[in-house]
Amino acid sequence: MSRSHLAADPARSRGREFPGTPDEAQVPESRGPRTAFQRDRDRIIHSIAFRRLRSKTQVFVAPAGDHYRTRLTHSLEVAQIGRVIARALGLDEDLTEALCLAHDIGHPPFGHAGEEALDRALIDHGGFDHNAQTLRTLMRLESPYCTHDGLNLSWEVLEGLAKHNGPVEKPHWALAELDDAFPLELMQWPSLEAQVAAVADDIAYDNHDIDDGLRAGFLELDDLLTLDFIADQWREVERRFPHAPRDRQLRELVRGQIGWMVNDVLSHTRSATQGVENRDEIALANRALAGFSPALAAAERRLKAFMYAKLYYHPEQTATADKANTVIAQLWQAYCEDPARMGSQWTSTLPDSEPHRSRHIADYIAGMTDRFALEQVREIYGSAPADLSNV
Repeated sequence: MSRSHLAADPARSRGREFPGTPDEAQVPESRGPRTAFQRDRDRIIHSIAFRRLRSKTQVFVAPAGDHYRTRLTHSLEVAQIGRVIARALGLDEDLTEALCLAHDIGHPPFGHAGEEALDRALIDHGGFDHNAQTLRTLMRLESPYCTHDGLNLSWEVLEGLAKHNGPVEKPHWALAELDDAFPLELMQWPSLEAQVAAVADDIAYDNHDIDDGLRAGFLELDDLLTLDFIADQWREVERRFPHAPRDRQLRELVRGQIGWMVNDVLSHTRSATQGVENRDEIALANRALAGFSPALAAAERRLKAFMYAKLYYHPEQTATADKANTVIAQLWQAYCEDPARMGSQWTSTLPDSEPHRSRHIADYIAGMTDRFALEQVREIYGSAPADLSNV
């Protein structure tokens, strides 16, 4: 596939927050022949924060089964879908992949339940937002280099992550602080690569959450088939594979859904970008140029509403989320009462005044895996909520 004139060009990157560092100077000689975006992707993959995603909730809290998605496997699946779309459109695959891999790094333990608990804990100190925490983690907390904080990722990666859901009119305090230090033009649309990463995320979790929900018994096929577009896919599966076992037919359904959505994105994006001459026109557009067609966007909203009703707000899910909220609340109380429980590395850098003190404690909790959070509650309180995993 030829490279599109609208693709981000790593050779013309806007640079990094800390230019001219010794690490950057060494790259041509000792770090291999990589573009700026390839180095960004590799820094993300090699980070501790990325590795922790393997034990963070995607849909099911602390799943006991090995076959359910975690934040790590979800991110890998998003990256696979994102690269396929980027390649077909002639966009920069490495930038797209970096954005897909990093987009969920700011999630705390226990997914959205953990985020809600931290947001309540920080209610007097600016609240908590997982998307802003992704930037905070990559730009300040994950610091493997001797000369600067953060991973020192390129402007294009940080911009795409900051505007994961489009332009940001009212940035969360964490994002506002980082934008002041390294302006990311928050009111403009991000690159097509960032827009592709965002829709790849939707495609992945829409369909893979169906897969996990069916596997766990929280979703029923008959209920899914009340959605006409899924019923159409299912009839095609039955036509093509009438004698296949049901579990294989269900996996074929999910694959078919993904392919249908990817093809729609490709068709719509090609149409929407016809006549667009440069990156400035993308940034100043009044809408996303890469994404679903209006018809599929409407169908996808119906699917999301269905998933919230049948899976995300399933009574067992909400009961488990309540227990997860309790774990985060207990940890928050424990560390506020005795910050030494966080260990010397974190207490040695604990600010004396608010709101920075509470935000520092929240950074520590947000970085935890589900498993480590439960271990800490058991160590501090002697026990943790029973049966936290519901699958």
